[in-house]
Amino acid sequence: MSDSRSAVTETGRFFIGGQWTEPSAPATFEVVNPTTEEVLYGAALAQAADIDRAVTAARAAFDEGPWPRMTAQERGEYLRALASALAQRVATVADIWTSEMGVVNGVARHLSAGAAGTYGYYGDLADDFAFVERHRPSGGGEVGLLVREPVGVVGAIIPWNGPIALTALKVAPALLAGCAVVVKSSPEAPGAGYVLAEAAGEIGLPAGVVNVVTADRDESECLVRDPRVDKVSFTGSTVAGRRIASIMGERIGRCTLELGGKSAAIVLDDADLSAVARSLAGGISVMSGQACAALTRVVVSRSRHDDLVDALVESFSAIKVGDPFDTATQMGPLAMARQLERVRGYVAAGSAEGARLASGGGRPPGLDRGFFIEPTVFAEVQNSATIAREEIFGPVLSVVPVDDEADAIRVANDSAYGLNASVYTDDHERAWQVARQVRAGTVGHNGPRADFGIAFGGFKQSGIGREGGREGLLPYLETKTVILDAEPGRVPPLGGGSSIDR
Repeated sequence: MSDSRSAVTETGRFFIGGQWTEPSAPATFEVVNPTTEEVLYGAALAQAADIDRAVTAARAAFDEGPWPRMTAQERGEYLRALASALAQRVATVADIWTSEMGVVNGVARHLSAGAAGTYGYYGDLADDFAFVERHRPSGGGEVGLLVREPVGVVGAIIPWNGPIALTALKVAPALLAGCAVVVKSSPEAPGAGYVLAEAAGEIGLPAGVVNVVTADRDESECLVRDPRVDKVSFTGSTVAGRRIASIMGERIGRCTLELGGKSAAIVLDDADLSAVARSLAGGISVMSGQACAALTRVVVSRSRHDDLVDALVESFSAIKVGDPFDTATQMGPLAMARQLERVRGYVAAGSAEGARLASGGGRPPGLDRGFFIEPTVFAEVQNSATIAREEIFGPVLSVVPVDDEADAIRVANDSAYGLNASVYTDDHERAWQVARQVRAGTVGHNGPRADFGIAFGGFKQSGIGREGGREGLLPYLETKTVILDAEPGRVPPLGGGSSIDR
């Protein structure tokens, strides 16, 4: 079994202003391996003074440094170098992720490679994104220019479940835009942040452009409240997102919020139930259900409910749970003790409220230590039940019977969330028609799908804004209209790709 102790070297310091710096106080957090329940290492916890130093460094980099004054193509070269540096560290990052969170190592390697590719994507986008566009003025003047400029200093608050991938979706577009960033890593999973800082130092990123600290919730709020932080990008719970939104609203700060989900799998009457069950089992095992976009509500007609439950029980019972470094393992442990207790609490609530526990719900046989739980299926779930309304963040599926297709769409939309969904059917036209009626940021066909090359985000309480693709760049840009009496000799320095001649 591997672990992250050999991979993480700077756990006692923060990366601020281009240097590894000592913390202002000796506070630490024990990072625990969820497979063995052993302590991996102690990570320094930032205090208010450390957050202040990181913001000061980012502010200086943005207000006085070269980064926002480079062309987008120059910044793109740095992003491509960062992608290369992280690509060389994929195995290291994956081992850290598996050791800290219990994600199956093969999955962690695949997703870590994708995270490195995110920096490359935004580096390449520098060459053809129009940071300056020409328009014909309608209220006077001869030349109208729509200029997209960096929003400023960004606070990127990273969750514990997918730190390397979710950091990339915030930092990469922010850097292309010309912003300076303070990355706030989760204390449960700070390792990916250390690796990012190491790579940023290696490629010579200008001082203060990327700063990395690890902090708990109270200290993180200092980052949100600081008026020198122009924008906060947060991924995490809806409860925490509401708090951040209220603080940012008080000072009219910008924010992107990628929050919770209770995503519906709508199973139409022509779907192959065995294929549906295999698909849902594969999706729930990827991160032990600890993914905001997981399809955890299965909506199916009453006439097919029992057959689908039987198929799900067969597929879920076949999932091999165990050591996430074992290549035969399909699902690892939950990330931490409190997460295991949370999921157990929801399993108890499901049974208490009348749902039928069809499969799982306990500790897998033979796994006497570690934060393991069996993949779990509840049948005959009312959509008003707690397990159908609240995000469990674990491998627990609720099967909700409905009357017909119209009822299925109604039930799918009867949720405070609207992050992800999927329509299971062999008829692509029906899939398209149903997808258009589902209130979710992503709707897949015959599987749990998301595409960060297009855009990802949610309706309703699943968040504000989008991450990934060109849409993911826009939240890091402010739009300025410039109206001139004559054509400028060149695009202003803050421009990058442009729709007018230089």
